[in-house]
Amino acid sequence: MNLLHLIYDLLLRLTWWSLHLVALFSTKMKLFVTGRKKSKNIIKSLNENNDKWIWMHVASLGEYEQGVPILKQIRLTYPSHKLVLTFFSPSGYEVKKNSSLADLILYLPMDTLSNAKQFLDSLNPDLAIFIKYEIWPNYLRELKQRNIPTLLVSAIFSKRQIFFKPWGGFMRKSLHAFTHFFVQNENSKVLLESLGHQNVVVSGDTRFDRVSEILAQHNQLDFMDGFKQDRLCFVAGSTWPEDEQILTAYINASSHQVKFVLAPHTIKPAHIDKIKESLSKAVIRYSEIKAGDDLSNYNVLIVDTIGLLTKIYSYADVAYVGGAFATGLHNTLEPAVYGIPVIIGPDYSGFKEAEDLVDKKGICVVQNGLEFQSLLDQLVLDESYRKQTGEINSLYIKQNVGATSKVMELIKSIL
Repeated sequence: MNLLHLIYDLLLRLTWWSLHLVALFSTKMKLFVTGRKKSKNIIKSLNENNDKWIWMHVASLGEYEQGVPILKQIRLTYPSHKLVLTFFSPSGYEVKKNSSLADLILYLPMDTLSNAKQFLDSLNPDLAIFIKYEIWPNYLRELKQRNIPTLLVSAIFSKRQIFFKPWGGFMRKSLHAFTHFFVQNENSKVLLESLGHQNVVVSGDTRFDRVSEILAQHNQLDFMDGFKQDRLCFVAGSTWPEDEQILTAYINASSHQVKFVLAPHTIKPAHIDKIKESLSKAVIRYSEIKAGDDLSNYNVLIVDTIGLLTKIYSYADVAYVGGAFATGLHNTLEPAVYGIPVIIGPDYSGFKEAEDLVDKKGICVVQNGLEFQSLLDQLVLDESYRKQTGEINSLYIKQNVGATSKVMELIKSIL
């Protein structure tokens, strides 16, 4: 191990122990720490039956969605292999820990050399797949030394990243562990080629395959049928307080015969109560719905649960996706696949699909509440404009499916 690896390993160990202190005061960090302790105990007995494993690692929910189409195809194509899925973030693991897509779902232990060795000693996978941004030097170092085929899928690179900085040599070296790169755009390929990597394919983003599957699934929800009736429906998903301030002001002032659905990112009772109290229209929370309720009497539905938003979007005539006034834009493809207009806030840089659809005018950007009011009024009143805008989104997604099949072609040549 060279000096930089020693320093990196030491910093990770110090970070790990400092997180134990933070966990005393943070519920999320407690999950982060205790979950990894449980993972290490499970890992010790991973290969007692000499199973054949394929490993996929994702950061959180967004990357999980990118990995789903590949996991499904691997399950169908290689039924004799077991699948292990690791998460970095509690916000991903805690939501998907009971998914049937993998045989084992774990937190990835911290990227120390000893953890990486123990994990790969126990697992000894036939293939490792990392999604999008996940570059962990010690795990990648061990994968390369063991000659385990390793893929980076749905990756996207920019000059802002450390790999392309004069001081980024340590992280650049980690990229050599990848047997193949599947990138989202031509710019990413050019940047990797500038570092000497020729094993790069522009495959696009597997999320397009993922959201396309949504159209074929059963999306009916009885409570949404009762709530929407024959009215136009506006659905705002993954909203943050900055979004909700604009949305609730519009809802309170609106005279349109529109049904509004708010699905906040944070569903803690205190936050939901605050949203409900800010609304002057007839409002009901999802958790309050009882059998036999006449939901047509309500103007606003607040979704205070997880796992329903994708299906709820199928009822929308216009959608709003939150985060671009706050910490970062959420998934715009989930509503866009239904062929409806999508509204977002101003901070969407780095989200390729959003950048593309803003240019094509399928996604509409608002800078403030006044712009939101003007735009939504236009979309509500002008049916032709609403439908034309939505069709742009539907066509864009249809034109970008197929990344999964490109990845699977290579996997078939490896296994």
